[in-house]
Amino acid sequence: MKIRTHAESHIVELDDGSQWKIFPGDLATTLSWKPETDLRLEPSGERVNSHVLVNPADQTRVRVIAADESWPDGAVKNALRGG
Repeated sequence: MKIRTHAESHIVELDDGSQWKIFPGDLATTLSWKPETDLRLEPSGERVNSHVLVNPADQTRVRVIAADESWPDGAVKNALRGG
């Protein structure tokens, strides 16, 4: 899939129309993304995030949830703290 829009740093819309909220600790990884960047969406099974977006070109992964969802209570704080 390709990126349709990435106007807000924490939200990415893919060319299939799906919108995903990027985990705050993974935002730096997305700085190199361009509209032509191919991404693969994979289910995660983790408590913090439902899916990951994978850039096959460099194998980087970012944790995401649907854009209309919220991160689980304390998940962001714990993950950023390393807990």
